[in-house]
Amino acid sequence: MLFSLDGRLRPEGSPLGGLVDRLDFGRFEPHLRSSEAVLPVPVLAERLTPREIGLPRGDHGLALASAEVMVLATPRGDVTLLVDCFFAAETAPGALASWLADTCFDRGRITLRGRPLLDVLNERLARPAPLAFGQNVHQLVFPGGQLRRDLMSTGIDDAARRPALLNEIVYRGRMPVSDTADLDDAMPPNLRNHGVTLSAHGRGVSVQAGWAPHVENGLALVAIGMISALAVLQRTRLAAFETMRANERAMTDSPYEVRSLISRLSAGVNELQLDLAFGVEAYVDSLLIPEMLMERFQSSLRDALGIRDSLENSARMVERLTSVINARSAALDAELAERDDRRDRTVSALVAAATLIALPPTLLLTFFGINGTNVHADRSILDLREYGTAYALAWLPFVVLVVIGYVLLRRVSRRSGSLLSQPDGHPLPVPAPRSPSGR
Repeated sequence: MLFSLDGRLRPEGSPLGGLVDRLDFGRFEPHLRSSEAVLPVPVLAERLTPREIGLPRGDHGLALASAEVMVLATPRGDVTLLVDCFFAAETAPGALASWLADTCFDRGRITLRGRPLLDVLNERLARPAPLAFGQNVHQLVFPGGQLRRDLMSTGIDDAARRPALLNEIVYRGRMPVSDTADLDDAMPPNLRNHGVTLSAHGRGVSVQAGWAPHVENGLALVAIGMISALAVLQRTRLAAFETMRANERAMTDSPYEVRSLISRLSAGVNELQLDLAFGVEAYVDSLLIPEMLMERFQSSLRDALGIRDSLENSARMVERLTSVINARSAALDAELAERDDRRDRTVSALVAAATLIALPPTLLLTFFGINGTNVHADRSILDLREYGTAYALAWLPFVVLVVIGYVLLRRVSRRSGSLLSQPDGHPLPVPAPRSPSGR
């Protein structure tokens, strides 16, 4: 049983070693050794006795022989819970379907030593933020004994019964098949039956019969990657919507606050891109285990979960978010450039005005400061009768310069208006835009 968990958990320094050290992967081990840095890492593993694990509605008559709980974390911190159960004696299909339904739909009520399973695991992990069950579950069934013989039998009666058995297990007993219904219609859509091996699955349950133990472990690893990738896609989609809402809710005119907002949004989009690349794309191709058997199961399960389309849509959403952030950054740069231009024009105008105002008094002070015959010590410098000519000569050129500048600006404004109008005063017609064909 594979459960995605909400929360992040970095696997640095885990004392349990790699997943390849804990499970037998047989001929797949060299491939996994070379890609060990990409694989999920066990951060907690514990073997359980049959009495320690409990279901909300009992064991449905199944005899649990042993169980193991393992918490796996990817290098990006995405967490998956693996619960591996072995049954003793025979497993009736109906009882197995009920077991699968309980552990899926009531997974929050699974107990470990009389307490909720995740409460015990969170205590063992000692995390400040507790892990919680996510939305995604996948359960792999490796039948043995009579159930395996019933599924693999080539007899006419047994072959006719196989669709009903697969339907009951794959759909956890939630899709009944009547005696009069066409059993072929109830067959799981993803089925491969080679006579000695059988593989059938839906979105939530896989039935794999006739495979060697190391192949079963490889199939489980493929399912772990798919469940983890699907959880990352869902989290990325929600984060993309939250980033969009943060951009829409930002009501600020301060350039510094806008720049801070753009920085936060850009950091969030960068995380989304890393999640899509290293949390999804790294686990949805056949590079980890380049074997045809694994590739077929991976491709089939990926299509059943809709990961490929979801990945493409999420990638487009992130690209558009990036475009929106870039456009906002460009608008901010343009606004800052315009503000700087206005500031420069203001400073230039102030300097020009200060120069215009300061020069006449400077000339007058120079005149009154010289030791000349026209300056009398017994007369005030504000005596316009005596010094009116000096004041006129100091101010008249600047007044004339201001008047000439005003007249020239008015003439330029009139010429600009006349260029946009006809001789009769009506505005010039604006031609219609040309089509690409030139018509």
